[in-house]
Amino acid sequence: MKKLKTYLFLLLAFGFCTTVVAQTQSQLEAQRRAVEKEIQQISEILKATKKEESSLVDQVNYLEEQIRVTEKLIKVNNQEANLLTAKINENAKKIDALRDELETLKTEYAQMIVKSYQSRSEQNRIMFLFSSENFQQAYKRIQYMKQHADYRQKQGERIAEQSLALEELNATLFNQKKEKEAVLAKNRQAKNQLLENKKEQEVLIAEIRKDEKKYVQEIQGKQKEIIRIEKEIDRLIKEAIAAENKKRGSTSSSVYKLTPAGEALAKDFEKNKGKLPWPVERGLLSMRFGVNKSHINNNLKVISNGIRIETEDNAVARSIFEGEVVQISLIRGANKMVLVRHGNYLSIYRNLTNLYVKTHQKIKTGDKIGDIGKDPSSGKTVLSFVLAKNATKLDPAEWIMQM
Repeated sequence: MKKLKTYLFLLLAFGFCTTVVAQTQSQLEAQRRAVEKEIQQISEILKATKKEESSLVDQVNYLEEQIRVTEKLIKVNNQEANLLTAKINENAKKIDALRDELETLKTEYAQMIVKSYQSRSEQNRIMFLFSSENFQQAYKRIQYMKQHADYRQKQGERIAEQSLALEELNATLFNQKKEKEAVLAKNRQAKNQLLENKKEQEVLIAEIRKDEKKYVQEIQGKQKEIIRIEKEIDRLIKEAIAAENKKRGSTSSSVYKLTPAGEALAKDFEKNKGKLPWPVERGLLSMRFGVNKSHINNNLKVISNGIRIETEDNAVARSIFEGEVVQISLIRGANKMVLVRHGNYLSIYRNLTNLYVKTHQKIKTGDKIGDIGKDPSSGKTVLSFVLAKNATKLDPAEWIMQM
């Protein structure tokens, strides 16, 4: 009985581990599909932008984004392969345990068959009953014979069940090995693509360094333009905060004085950190928040308080969360800008042409804000996006899902 309890405990433990592992594998598969989709979107956007003239610096940045996403895919593939290895090892141990248990059951069953054969005659059974000293002993002997027959039948059934479980585990193990091989094959393909991208990037960087001065001036020009536009955005944010606070008797132009409804909306926004949708259906990050280092010169960098997303023609900017349109402005070199307030959080969408919203309009997550226009300096379809809490800029990658 003790052995049976131990065996049942092991089966339950194996079952629990399998459930946990299955959930983790499901999560990894979802991550892999998301990264593969991201790679596909980047490839499609790059094909579309090839029709336009791209500077060598832009091409280097495109390849950097491809390399980043490919490395992310390799990491997820490795995690999935390691998880499958763990499952394969776990099932191999379960198979060994089942085989041992099956051998024990078969041995015990064979011994019972031999004993039954040795005492198989009807005469022996009758003599066994007639030799009873009284009726109660005879009844007990009948019960014993019945229990022995039942036990032998159950042993046979357990052997059949264990044999079936063993077959199923072997089939599962075979499929898991095939899954692992498929993941490893995808990983080899991703690694080859990564090497090709890095080689191509090295060739472009070498080409740029032949005329480094020209490209340094190009990057410095971009930084100068970014600084000018960001100063204008800072001014507009402070204006919007001051205008709203004036209604509530506050003179601050850097921190919102929130109403109870505003506080509730801000809390909802915070709860969705890391889960907010992209402001475009699909796009390629051509500039990230903070310091964007140059591959040409280690001392050369572009600092940005927002992000730039290159996308396809006719793309539409969409709201990342429910809120209110508090300002619409036209910025030189950046087309139209829409500022949406979410409590004391702000999402800012610029380089828009046709707008679908107006000032003081309440909007929901995913609502259309405006068509994304061509960037005046590059001629590409680009959305510039800024996220802020009051007047403090935030890194959108920490808030937007899988950015």
